[in-house]
Amino acid sequence: MPSRPSRFRGPVLSALACPGLLLGVLLLGPACSGLGKYTWVNEYQEKPPASDAAYQIVPGDVLNVRVWGQEALTTRAKVREDGRISLTFLDDVEAVGHTPALLAQQIQTRLKDFINHPVVTVSLEEARPMSVTMLGEVANVGAHVLDPGATLLQALGAAGSFTDYAHRDRIFVLRREDPQAEEPTRIRVKYEDLIRGEGRAAAFRLRPGDVVVVE
Repeated sequence: MPSRPSRFRGPVLSALACPGLLLGVLLLGPACSGLGKYTWVNEYQEKPPASDAAYQIVPGDVLNVRVWGQEALTTRAKVREDGRISLTFLDDVEAVGHTPALLAQQIQTRLKDFINHPVVTVSLEEARPMSVTMLGEVANVGAHVLDPGATLLQALGAAGSFTDYAHRDRIFVLRREDPQAEEPTRIRVKYEDLIRGEGRAAAFRLRPGDVVVVE
């Protein structure tokens, strides 16, 4: 296999700290060498994502708004890019940044002007597609939109083929788990484990904001 310094390695850490730098990562080219600190996927202790109760609504989410005893007011609403949803009687309601429970309380309060003792529940019916950035020795470098809970193998498929310089045992997922940490967690995966379904590699799920680097 041909040998050359892997692309986009060093600046990725800075890009995670400041998403606006990702464009710079794509343009700058080669950086420092060395594998650095990482954890093999089989040894990675995954921190659970935020619970549904703590989930904050984002544009693109599809919500189920149910008003008990008022079927005409029960609806399926997609959160627009301006952060709002449209509801009968209430017109536009701000949804982005709220948890489903908090949004339900706000809708319930506003509906008191129209019906007696409204009881409202809001649930996340469909999360917006997530964006994962692919860097390094893949054909299609950049952000890729994937279904929520996509696997690493699906992300690699979206990025196209490996380049001739790719090290298939040097696939890293960079995940910002702690906003206070100076560097993201680096999780190392072998491509052979992915395609053979060995260990935890094949079942590993990506999260919004993950960066995948193929060295």
